[in-house]
Amino acid sequence: MAKFDKKLGAILTKCNILTEEQKENLLGESERSNASLTEAIVDKKICAESDIISAISSEMNLHPINLDKVKPNPMALEKLSEEQCKSYQVLPISKLGKILTVAVANPFDVLILDDVKIVTGCEIVPVISTDMALKRAIKNAFTEEVDTGEQMDQLLAGDATGDMELKEDKEDDGLDLAEDLKSEGSPVVKLVNLLIMQAIESKASDIHIEPFERKLRVRYRIDGACQETVSPPKKLHPAIVSRIKIMSNMDIAERRKPQDGKYQMRVKGRQVDFRVSVLPMVHGEKVCIRILDSSGLSLSLESLGFETQALEDFKWAVKQPYGMLLVTGPTGSGKSTTLYSSVREVLTVEDNITTVEDPVEYQLDGVNQVPVSEKRGLTFAAALRSILRQDPDTVMIGEIRDKETAEIAVKAALTGHLVLSTLHTNDAPSTITRLIDMGIDPFMVSSSVIMVAAQRLLRKLCLECREKYVPPRERVLEVGCKEDEIETGQYYKAKGCGRCNAGYKGRFAILETMRMREEIRRIVIGGGSALDIRGKALEKDMITLRRCALLNALRGKTSIEEVLAMTQDEV
Repeated sequence: MAKFDKKLGAILTKCNILTEEQKENLLGESERSNASLTEAIVDKKICAESDIISAISSEMNLHPINLDKVKPNPMALEKLSEEQCKSYQVLPISKLGKILTVAVANPFDVLILDDVKIVTGCEIVPVISTDMALKRAIKNAFTEEVDTGEQMDQLLAGDATGDMELKEDKEDDGLDLAEDLKSEGSPVVKLVNLLIMQAIESKASDIHIEPFERKLRVRYRIDGACQETVSPPKKLHPAIVSRIKIMSNMDIAERRKPQDGKYQMRVKGRQVDFRVSVLPMVHGEKVCIRILDSSGLSLSLESLGFETQALEDFKWAVKQPYGMLLVTGPTGSGKSTTLYSSVREVLTVEDNITTVEDPVEYQLDGVNQVPVSEKRGLTFAAALRSILRQDPDTVMIGEIRDKETAEIAVKAALTGHLVLSTLHTNDAPSTITRLIDMGIDPFMVSSSVIMVAAQRLLRKLCLECREKYVPPRERVLEVGCKEDEIETGQYYKAKGCGRCNAGYKGRFAILETMRMREEIRRIVIGGGSALDIRGKALEKDMITLRRCALLNALRGKTSIEEVLAMTQDEV
């Protein structure tokens, strides 16, 4: 330990975290008290553990890890016993094939890493932590389920969910056995509230409650990636699912069929909506809760971060008196947020705006919002027919799913209404051919559609830890960089620190906008392909998703890796 402390002291001095005098004094103190240098530094509040991890990480060019926020994979933990982890001062984190990721405090001791390699029979990939964090993590990792229950009890003892209130539905399922799960004083009710509160505070978009043979896993989706959190004991799984079913007005006695529901809660003075899906699995029912927190909803097109040209195109489209504006992209690409921002853009006292949604995600004052209900026969098409008799100026359709809905939307756009909707396609040009494939006449499509926008969400690099670098020339050319941009671009890569998620923090939208210009209309009427439409749109200076993502990478807002992961090659 003394040998490592001297190396650590030299690194911290080099990084200007310690002065030479502080280093010598702390080394002497740690030797006399038989404590580590890290413990001495943190005890005197000279810096945080995360700063020490960051310094070692930079010096050794190894990834850092925050063990307080990461739960080791059970398959990885099986490779080493608790005694071995304490002896080697390491902790297996994850296992992929023969590659074992291991958290270490002393990356300089190659003999220990060699021993771990021999004992586990795996190739070792070290990540950096501190001896203090490792001690805590090893203790937590090998704690029995009973202790996990005690940990949950401790969390519930410091219950921070007093400012949460479920908006009760007047209809009662009449099941007396569920009375305990309706009481706000019930431990299970407190536990579910705690999971929800933690998710909201973490700005998660979804909560996944997943049953396995020996454990119950809870994960939050934050910035598009799932992260594991402290999980309740497996024995509480049936009660947790039943509580969520009661909140969502589902049948708690039905365990063999999928169910969907929704509920509302008032959290710290604001209303939050939740959509719930329950799906039977091998070891019980999995629950997925989508969090729709309108307090985080940006209702201004300017605040969405679109490129200047895309923003101008979009504003032009929503100001047209009639026609159809389509926003396309996969699930979770921010289409709904963009549509709501568009509605907000045109919302005035003079206009009658009506939406048809399944379900209504965010409630907007001054907007007539119709929830689709298949059980009651209120489909998108049926709702649209009624809406058109309600004298609307602007109509927002949650999604065009079938030919019938598409036909009504097109006719509405041709009869003096501004229609906003979404469609699931990969890019803007292919949206036109998709409508034609659904059975809409090419002439009707070319006459009704005024603009198509394809959207994606990219992760933003953490400004606290992003690392500037010079990527290989072939790499940036492959992404689509122009020659003059290779030298002038500001390239950064994800590193990771205690304030972010693997080097990223937050997300932003990129938009590919294609106006239906006269030349493109002619191609559509003539039966042209998506490639023909794309070629003409590019001639008219359409900025593609890949190009839009690349421009943000050149500014250091995101990484080249994120650009490649989220956008397609341009052909």
